[in-house]
Amino acid sequence: MTYANLPAPSPEQGLSRYLQEIRKFPMLEPEEEYMLAKAWVERKDSEAAHKLVTSHLRLAAKIAMGYRGYGLPTAEVVSEANVGLMQAVKRFDPEKGFRLATYAMWWIRASIQEYVLRSWSLVKMGTTSAQKKLFFNLRKAKSKIGALEEGDLRPESVAQIARELNVTEEEVTSMNRRMSGGDASLNAQIKSDGDGAAQWQDWLEDENADQAADYAEKDEFETRMALLSEAMKDLNEREQEILTKRRLSEEPMTLEELSKVYKVSRERIRQIEVRAFEKLQSKMQKLAADAGMNDAA
Repeated sequence: MTYANLPAPSPEQGLSRYLQEIRKFPMLEPEEEYMLAKAWVERKDSEAAHKLVTSHLRLAAKIAMGYRGYGLPTAEVVSEANVGLMQAVKRFDPEKGFRLATYAMWWIRASIQEYVLRSWSLVKMGTTSAQKKLFFNLRKAKSKIGALEEGDLRPESVAQIARELNVTEEEVTSMNRRMSGGDASLNAQIKSDGDGAAQWQDWLEDENADQAADYAEKDEFETRMALLSEAMKDLNEREQEILTKRRLSEEPMTLEELSKVYKVSRERIRQIEVRAFEKLQSKMQKLAADAGMNDAA
């Protein structure tokens, strides 16, 4: 799967023209999406993958517009969104029972967020998840209390934001100084594309964008992966191997392939897989309950 054949926004082309171009690609019906995804998974059909990507370019652009307040070139943010979309299509499993858009949203946001953080030079070794959340939520908190002016925040504003975001006052002050100076100002105007700017802003505005919540979702995903790793210890070696090869691999093996590896019938492999999954699910639910989480498996 290559990026070369996709429409790409550029300063020369103008964002409005790009958005008009991607609107030409039709949305997919569930059955058509499923068949295209199967074609990609089973035969690496590049044409099928291309259709899956192009039909979701509008979704990627819409999510990207939720990040246009960080003073970065909009075309580059959209391009990063498209990279995330391609990663989602590459890893999408149509047999899981959900639509590609649901799966792709996480990959698109993750790709954009990593780009934003890299561009702002905020992520160093040891940077915590809390600091990343603070980065993506500080501007909203400042706007809420009318404190978007440049420079240091007033002590009472620092205290209020620290309480609301559940961080220390020192972290608020430090992050605010890094965001108000350094690479660029978050209040800098993004260059428009002429009279078309209002059109795409109205068309693609994501009023529900919440980057802090996205990072919370990512943290939860990492927690669940830790639970999965711990729960796997309850399985014997063969159960671990079969479940991993059947359900946790990017390219799952078939029952037929595993039956040859373990020299048993396909039905026996299926029975082991089902039993292992039930044991894993039960253990994860217990671990999640102990950790205060819900619906872990």
